[in-house]
Amino acid sequence: MTTLTVNSPDWTDPAVDPRLVICDLDGTLLDGDGRVPAEFWPLLTELQERGIIFTVASGRQFATLEDMFAAHREGMVFIAENGTYVVRDGEELSSSSLPRDYSEQLVRSVRALADAGNRLDVVWCSRGGAFVECSDPEFLASAARFFHSLHPVEDLLRDADEALKFSIYDADGTSESHAELIAPIAEPCRAIASTPHWIDVMPSEINKGVAVRQLQASLGVRPYQTVIFGDYLNDLEMMGEATMSFAMANAHPEVIREANYLAPTNLEGGVLTVLRQILAAG
Repeated sequence: MTTLTVNSPDWTDPAVDPRLVICDLDGTLLDGDGRVPAEFWPLLTELQERGIIFTVASGRQFATLEDMFAAHREGMVFIAENGTYVVRDGEELSSSSLPRDYSEQLVRSVRALADAGNRLDVVWCSRGGAFVECSDPEFLASAARFFHSLHPVEDLLRDADEALKFSIYDADGTSESHAELIAPIAEPCRAIASTPHWIDVMPSEINKGVAVRQLQASLGVRPYQTVIFGDYLNDLEMMGEATMSFAMANAHPEVIREANYLAPTNLEGGVLTVLRQILAAG
């Protein structure tokens, strides 16, 4: 796909007044090598010069997002850990944590699933970093991509800080089916696949969409002034928070159904295509 497919009013209408751009990373902005495309940085500079706030909304931890956008982070908003931790210019805008007894029971339950033959490993996500007790090289290599502040420990139940959420690694890449397996033990929280290999467990009332809505309220930005990009199930709730909501052409079918527009795939630089058109229209 090389052009935008539109299924609602023309987003280039002069009445559209973009003030806030919110973008997922994996499968959305990042290229096939998991990198921010070099062509994105001049667009980010132009957005910032025009007073348009660029926000990253990711399942990745805050430390990772800061590293990825280090040269441009001033004024940016980071919706980290799938909405459980939101930061701008070093100030925590919102966060949500899990009770200690719940966290410990969840770890015990996932351990039991792993002992029963499911290839699952746990990342305990906190403000102070991500804690892991598995030393498998495949798992650690995958975790290091998303969690730059990664702390191996002997026992999560003894050594980890207060949890914001949990990320569970599915070595088989069947996260949607494993999310259904984990859902009962995750209650009253919810388990949602964020990539084919990762499942996030977090409070049921928190998601990227809630974080976006809270951010809009704090900034005084309306949905018609908001642009959102996403591709996977952890982006689903965001799609309803913006008039200009874009699912990537490679997105999960449910995300495509919820979005107002369809952008080219991440491998085709779909976010860049849309941002160029938005900036040209303004």
